[in-house]
Amino acid sequence: MTDRLSILHLSDTHLYGDGRLHYGIVDTLGALDRVLARAATLGAVDVVVASGDLSDDGSAASYRLLAERLEPWAAERGARVAYAMGNHDLPGGFEDVLGPREAVADVGGFRIVTLDSTVAAAGWGRVDAAALDRLRQELATPSEHGTVVVLHHPPVPPTTGLFETLRLVDPEPLIDVCSAGDVRLILAGHYHHALVTAAGPRGIPVVVAPAVANTTDVLWPAPRERAVRGSGFAVIQLPVAGDVRVHLVSAPAPGDGETVYDLDADAVARIAADAGWRGEP
Repeated sequence: MTDRLSILHLSDTHLYGDGRLHYGIVDTLGALDRVLARAATLGAVDVVVASGDLSDDGSAASYRLLAERLEPWAAERGARVAYAMGNHDLPGGFEDVLGPREAVADVGGFRIVTLDSTVAAAGWGRVDAAALDRLRQELATPSEHGTVVVLHHPPVPPTTGLFETLRLVDPEPLIDVCSAGDVRLILAGHYHHALVTAAGPRGIPVVVAPAVANTTDVLWPAPRERAVRGSGFAVIQLPVAGDVRVHLVSAPAPGDGETVYDLDADAVARIAADAGWRGEP
């Protein structure tokens, strides 16, 4: 009987089915291989969580590339894989290759629930009323060791201006449902930088994984927005009883720290106009 749930949490792989480079610069498939090689030195892993923006082009080929890496890696360790949809993912290819957009699994008495926070043709996210009802019904029956919720858009405020209009809109109902149930941990991605914080009256831990594709420079002066080369992942231990423990790990490569993009205020505004939240109902 396990005394903890061991999680490898990665996010934002941004793979392409045709092997092209992200922003014309980053080999994201190579970055994923490097992350998994770095993570291979871990001990036991019970769950591999991939929290969205798994593809950049939404192609079935890109999801097959991901599954061909993650599934054997997890199988060698007797681990499950949990996939969540991100705003760059497309449901057709995702579901054809990776399975349902929302799922529930039991791993050693811990319940893993994946939610789809995406909004079609948008960069911002929302967990709609139907998904909240499904989650509420699931949580009505407590799990033996509690529940881990996985989604792409974090239910906590962004750090940088680019994500202000690309955030999870109206996160409070989700936090309320999680707080009323046995949710012990929320895992997300989207921000392209590591973040560990808490949400709701119970202070549910929220872990935003570093991205595989690139890293947001959280110290870059506003209103500019910068991302640099660099990949990482989170290693999480959730005990049967007690507090979660999180380690944030980099997967170094030559060129880390070099600029991938540097956006001025006008460029950020164009992204907001194209994909950001504008008060839609």
